[in-house]
Amino acid sequence: MGAKGSMGAARTVKGAARRRRAVPWLVLGLWVGVLAIVGPFAAKLSEVQHDRITDYLPANADSTQVARIEDQLPGGETTQLVLVYHRDGGLTPADQRTAAAQVDRIAGEHVLTAAPQGVPSADGTTLMYPVSSNEPGTDEKKRDALVHDIREVVGAEGGLTAEVGGPGALATDASEVYDSLGGPLLYTTVAVVAVLLILIYRSPVLWLVPLIVAGVADFLSMGVAYGLNQAFGTTVSGQSSGIMTILVFGAGTDYALLLVSRYREELRKVERPYDAMLAALRGCGPAVLASSGTVAAGVLCLLAADLNSSRSMGPLGTVGVLCALVAMLTLLPAILVLLGRRVFWPLVPAYGSTPKVRRRSLFAAMGSSAGRRPLVVLASGAVLLGGLALGALNLPGPVKQEDSFVDRPEAVTAMRTLAEAYPDQGTQPISVITPAGRADATLTTIRGTDGIGDAQKGRTGGGWTEITVFAKDAPQSAAETATIERLRDGLTGSYVGGPSAQQLDLVDTNSRDQWVVVPLVLLSVLLILVVLLRSLVAPLMLVVAVVAVWGASLGLGGLVFGPLFGFAGIDPGLGLLSFVFLVALGVDYGIFLMHRMREEALKGAEPEAAALTALRTTGGVIASAGLVLAATFAVLTNMGLVPMVELGFVIAVGVLLDTFLVRTYLVTSASVALGRRVWWPGALSRKPDPDAARRERQPEPV
Repeated sequence: MGAKGSMGAARTVKGAARRRRAVPWLVLGLWVGVLAIVGPFAAKLSEVQHDRITDYLPANADSTQVARIEDQLPGGETTQLVLVYHRDGGLTPADQRTAAAQVDRIAGEHVLTAAPQGVPSADGTTLMYPVSSNEPGTDEKKRDALVHDIREVVGAEGGLTAEVGGPGALATDASEVYDSLGGPLLYTTVAVVAVLLILIYRSPVLWLVPLIVAGVADFLSMGVAYGLNQAFGTTVSGQSSGIMTILVFGAGTDYALLLVSRYREELRKVERPYDAMLAALRGCGPAVLASSGTVAAGVLCLLAADLNSSRSMGPLGTVGVLCALVAMLTLLPAILVLLGRRVFWPLVPAYGSTPKVRRRSLFAAMGSSAGRRPLVVLASGAVLLGGLALGALNLPGPVKQEDSFVDRPEAVTAMRTLAEAYPDQGTQPISVITPAGRADATLTTIRGTDGIGDAQKGRTGGGWTEITVFAKDAPQSAAETATIERLRDGLTGSYVGGPSAQQLDLVDTNSRDQWVVVPLVLLSVLLILVVLLRSLVAPLMLVVAVVAVWGASLGLGGLVFGPLFGFAGIDPGLGLLSFVFLVALGVDYGIFLMHRMREEALKGAEPEAAALTALRTTGGVIASAGLVLAATFAVLTNMGLVPMVELGFVIAVGVLLDTFLVRTYLVTSASVALGRRVWWPGALSRKPDPDAARRERQPEPV
C-alpha cells in the first residue's frame, strides 16, 4: 500500500507539473486563434464608422426626422454651403465680378439645387452666396470632396478674402477632426501608458507585457464592435470608437496593475509562478470582476439615452471594458507565468523573501492622519469638494457649432464673418418638412410667423415637401431660438430642423436623458456593490463619494473652461457622460480598497486596523491605476474638438480627486469613524463573541 500510495502521489505531482506547463500555452494558443478569427473584422471597423449628423442627434427629435426625410427626397441629403466674400474697406466692382465668375464656375462643374443668388451686406463689405447641392447625397466622402472642390475654386485676390462656410463645410471640418482621432489618439494613449508603466514598474521588460495585452484587447474590441454593428446595427462614430480605445487602455491597465501587484506579493509566498498566479487571481479576481462589472453596467445604461451619440457609447464602451477584462484575466496571467520571475528584473520577488518596508510610507502616513481624526478629515474633505462644486455655477451655456473647434477651421471663420456683416439677418437655413399636400398652406403660415425673413419651397418627394427658411436673427441666438419654437408651435404635422434646431434638440434631450440614465447608473452600481461587499452602508458611502467627486470635477471645469481655455460653451452631453464614466470608473478604486478591507476584517482585524492595512497595501496600486486612467482620458484634451477636450478634462481631474483625496482620505476616514457599522447589516457588522470562540476551542467532555 505504501508503494502504491507513493506512486499515486508521484503521478499526482507529475500531473500537476504537466498542467502548470500546459495551461498557459493552451491559453496563449486560444488567443492566437481568436485573434486570427477577429482580425479581418477589426480591420473593417473604420468602414462602418460614420459621423453623420443623425449619428449624434436625438433619436426622436424634430431635427432628426427632418434629416431622415431629407435623405429620402429626390437627390438625397442636401449639402448646404455659404460662399463668403469680404473686404474690410468695402467690396469693389472687380471683387463682385470675381465672386460672380467663381460662382458660375461652381454651378458649371457641380449639380446645384438652385442658381446661387448673391446677398450683399448693408455696409458693403461682404457678399454671401448660399449654395446647396444634393450631388453627394448621404455619402460623407462625396460631401467632403464637394466641399474641397468648391474651396479650390473659391479663392482670395488682392485683399479680398473668400471662404466657404455653412453646415456642409462645418460637417466636413468636423469629419476631418474625427478622422484624425483614430491614429493620434491610439499612439498618444499607448505612449502615455508606456511612460507611466515604466515609471511604476522600474523594469525594462515588465511594462511591455500589460501594454501588449491592452493592445490585443483593443484589437479584439474593434472586431467585436464591428460584429455588433453587422448583427444589430449599432452606431459606430468617431467619438464612441475613441472612447472605447480609451477605456480599453485605461481600465485594462488598471486591472493589470492590481493583478501584477498581487502576483508579486504571492511570488514571495509561493514557490511556483503558476500557483502564485492562481493565488493572485483568487485574491484580486473578485475585485477586478466587480470593478469591470460596475463600469460595464454603468456604461450600458447609456442605451436608455435618447441622444444617439450617448446611446452609441453604451455598447462600445461595454465592449471595451469586457474585452480588457477578459484579456487581463487570461492572456496577461498566461504570459506572466510563461516568463516566470525574471519578468520583474531587476526587482525580482524571490521565494521566501520579504519586501522592503519603508518606515514611513506615504500611504501609511495618510492612513495614520485619517485614523487619528477621522471626523475632522471627513468634514474638511466635504468642505473642499463642496467648494469646488460651486464652480459649476460658472459653466458657460451650450456650445454653438462654430465654437466646437479648438482651432478655428475655415467654416468657422466664414460663419463669424457673416455674423459680423449681417448682425440682423439669419445666415443659416432652417429646414421645414411638411406634407406635400399642405405645402402652400404651411408656406403661408411660415411667412406670417414673427422673426421670419424669407421662406421658399424646395424639393418634393415621398409625400413630403422641403421648405427652406431664413430667420431675421443671427444663428443660435436667443431670438432665433424663439423663432424656431414659434414655428414648431404653429405648424401641425410638420417638422422643423436645421443646424440651430439640432442644437436646441441636443440641449432638451440631454436634460431628459439625465433624469433617465443617472438613476439607472446609480442603481446598477449600487446593486453590484451590495452583492460584492455584502453590506448596505459601504456601497452607499462609495456612491456618495463618487457623486461628490463628479460635482467637484464639473466645478473645476467651470473655473477653467471659459477663463483659462477660452471656450465659449460646453457640450450639452458633458454632464451626463462625465457622470456615467466618473461614477462607474471611480467606484473601481473604492472596490479595490473596500474588498481588501473586507478581506482583512474576515481575518479578524479590528475595523481601524483593517482600514489602515487596506490603504497601506492597496494605496500604491490605486495611486498608480488612478494616474494611468487619468492620463489616458487626459489624452482627449489634445484633440481638436471642444466637447472631447471638456470630457477628457473633467474625467481626468475627477479620477485624480478620487484617487488622492476621496479613496485615501475620505473613504478611509469614514470607514474608521463608522467602525463595524460600515458592514451593516452583514455578519462583519457584529462583534465576535469571545465566549463562543473560547467554547469552540475547549474539548467536549467525554
